[in-house]
Amino acid sequence: MTDTHAPRPGATSRVRLWIILGLAGLALAIAAWVMLGNAGQAKECPVQNEAATAIGDAAMGELAALNGTGEGRGYATMAFKDAASADMTIADFKGKALLVNFWASWCVPCREEMPALDALATKYNSDAFMVLPINLDIGANGLEKAQAFLDDNQFANLPLYADNTFAAFERLKQQAVAIGLPATLVLDQNGCELAVLQGPAEWNTPDGERVIAALLGLGA
Repeated sequence: MTDTHAPRPGATSRVRLWIILGLAGLALAIAAWVMLGNAGQAKECPVQNEAATAIGDAAMGELAALNGTGEGRGYATMAFKDAASADMTIADFKGKALLVNFWASWCVPCREEMPALDALATKYNSDAFMVLPINLDIGANGLEKAQAFLDDNQFANLPLYADNTFAAFERLKQQAVAIGLPATLVLDQNGCELAVLQGPAEWNTPDGERVIAALLGLGA
């Protein structure tokens, strides 16, 4: 009796061929995905290990949680608005090293940190350096809430910059740079990340000043 379930002559070879072709196609698809993924993660800045190490080594005491990074992340295109709702980006501050602090009026640790940041800005803001606070109060009246907080506390050197879309901070979350507020980026003159601090710190201390001195020393 003929076995009707037996493979036809050449069927096994064709199956093997289809398997080989399928695996080859899968390999090509994976390779293309990896290439596209790497292209999407192209570094905006050069890796700066020495600069990051200099900042990290200076971070002690009150600033011990500041981590030197320098991995090539850049923020020149990061968008926000000024107090008049004019569009701005980090690139507008090119030429200055920046201490970019993300805060919100509802964030208690942020509020507690602001006086120290204002004092630091008063001492160090110049053509070479700036404390750049970016408020993240969301919604249509976010700017008003942030401005009211700054006015009530009469900070001399913390101007209002804000992103009430929260897109700037979402970028940090997606890149696993920061997950909560406050968060601070230390950037070089081209908007390239050198260090990250998650959480508040007493910036107006010798420890904070040591970090700023190390940052300014990189451009000397």
